[in-house]
Amino acid sequence: MIYTVTFNPSLDYIVRLDSFTAGEINRVNYEQVLGGGKGINVSIVLGNLGHESTALGFTAGFTGEEIKRQLDTFGVKHDFVQLPAGFTRINVKVKAENETEINGQGPDISEAKREELFDKLDKLQEGDTLVLAGSIPKTLPDDIYEKIMARLEGRGIRIVVDAEKKLLLNVLKYHPFLIKPNNHELGDMFGVKLTTDEEIITYAKKLQEKGAQNVLISMAGDGAIMLTADGRHFKCPAPKGKLVNSVGAGDSMVAGFITGYMESNGDFETAFHMGVATGSASAFSENLATRPEVEALLKTIA
Repeated sequence: MIYTVTFNPSLDYIVRLDSFTAGEINRVNYEQVLGGGKGINVSIVLGNLGHESTALGFTAGFTGEEIKRQLDTFGVKHDFVQLPAGFTRINVKVKAENETEINGQGPDISEAKREELFDKLDKLQEGDTLVLAGSIPKTLPDDIYEKIMARLEGRGIRIVVDAEKKLLLNVLKYHPFLIKPNNHELGDMFGVKLTTDEEIITYAKKLQEKGAQNVLISMAGDGAIMLTADGRHFKCPAPKGKLVNSVGAGDSMVAGFITGYMESNGDFETAFHMGVATGSASAFSENLATRPEVEALLKTIA
């Protein structure tokens, strides 16, 4: 079974405008409300690709109820910890000449509610896959990723981590099965600017030296690079297409990789190509990738 954890989910209000002027009334020409959060996106795309998962995390208030309603419409199973007060955050994403985001802060999460999530994670079994993704709200400890991985260590659970800088670096000692930084995040971890494939590979190997098993580096329009635990590396250019919406593309890559890995009985090159195709399919669409969109792109790169 696949499980995803989203510590700080959101209800995303997405608007498009011809132009945006601060301090004035701006009228939109497109709007959409979508349940969001990295783990939730992974679960939705997994479902679109034909694989069941269970979305875990915390929800609260009317916005949390809407996220669960949307997941129900997608056929995605969920088992969130319900918080007694506040509401799941609302993120406003304004797309005009430039993209502007205003992200909410989210509800308070008590230690007792944190333990409820741990209790759910304790039920995972050998062979399960767990995706830990995204930011941590200020009411959770900074080492929550580490606490979870330490708790599950040695139980044969494949753990995928998609998080920024410190969150990611601090869990490498627990040997995550897969991590997915982008090229800018990778450079930021080591205080360098990476400009060539060789530099990216060099610094990705440093993450392996720190404990990561497999490293998948997304590079937006430049494609992706992957380093495997057995010493191989792959490069794939981005499929051709028009960028429509970058939100969720990285999460889609993770879902695609997991799908490819499961369907190929653990072939990393197949999983890598499936990840690239799925990430690109989401980037080329208003919504998250569907199986037909992914398969069409896969034919152009695999």
